[in-house]
Amino acid sequence: MKFTKMLLTAGIAIATSATTVFAGPLQDRIDAGETIRVGFANIPLWGYPNENGDADGFTNDIAIQTLASMGLTNIEAVVTDWGGLIPGLKAERFDLITGGMYVLGSRCENVTFSEPVAKSGDGILVAAGNPENINNYTDVLEGSHIMVTGAGYNTVEAAKNLGIADANIMQVPGPTEMVAALKAGRAAAAILTDFEAQHLAADHAEIELANSSQMEEWSKNYAAIGFRHEDKEFVETFNAALKDYMGSDEMMAVVGEHDYSEVHLPGDVTAEWACANR
Repeated sequence: MKFTKMLLTAGIAIATSATTVFAGPLQDRIDAGETIRVGFANIPLWGYPNENGDADGFTNDIAIQTLASMGLTNIEAVVTDWGGLIPGLKAERFDLITGGMYVLGSRCENVTFSEPVAKSGDGILVAAGNPENINNYTDVLEGSHIMVTGAGYNTVEAAKNLGIADANIMQVPGPTEMVAALKAGRAAAAILTDFEAQHLAADHAEIELANSSQMEEWSKNYAAIGFRHEDKEFVETFNAALKDYMGSDEMMAVVGEHDYSEVHLPGDVTAEWACANR
């Protein structure tokens, strides 16, 4: 599958021999001349297939451009449901996963993450006018409301950790189904990333974005690119290239079209910290 954003802008070095000495399933594929399979779901702004079926969204942009700076451009896009990303990575159906995967302690048991590429909070979608006055997880809990979210999303774990009962958490495949549940009145709130929530609220007059400033501080997270544990040596090289790319003028010019701005840069937060604290 061809990509529309493979051309590097000036200032990104090509190091064609940077990945010739490492072991692991991904390096084996590279050495054999096979494609690097990038797995992602259809998540607005983060990672999604465009009208041509190519990988789009800012996490795909960051991952693909970083690989290209390493001299790796033989990329294949593989789209799946969000809940299938980590199982598919472990089963070697993908070589890395993108699309807004937050670094969580529970996920770090199964995935080796790159250093973070974005920080983002969760957002809440409600019916227009916010009739139930729901602005955070605590409002859902105290009002015994039904919330809808994506299967495998960090929001499921977050809700359960706060004490929201399983019966009050509706899990669906993705954003389209969340909006449908909200419009139909089957749920009082949809909880997903703030990026997604803003995008969807702008597209649907019947729903709106709740007051994100009232979201709990612990709901703020850090997204990274996920790899198999067996590919840790490759991840070290990827991180070195990523460090040079993150926050550069070249990167910001590419990801800006997906509403990614300087406020979304992860700063000095590391994957190790996020694994231990999220």
